[in-house]
Amino acid sequence: MAKICELTGKKVMMGNRVSHANNKNKRRFNINLCKKRFFLIKKNKWITLKISAYAIRIIDKIGIENALKRFKYKY
Repeated sequence: MAKICELTGKKVMMGNRVSHANNKNKRRFNINLCKKRFFLIKKNKWITLKISAYAIRIIDKIGIENALKRFKYKY
């Protein structure tokens, strides 16, 4: 399973872990993914999405159906 937000498309970033002596080692910046179910009133069905915490905040503000339209998610 890829660590990609199904709504926004956010994914893992790569970077460096830098020590006090300025030694650099590769590391990953993982995103905060959650599996969450939403009910679509117009379609009268549940959908399960693997989305980031950022996407959950957007859904709380504008609603699930507006968020799906904004990010052009096919449901």
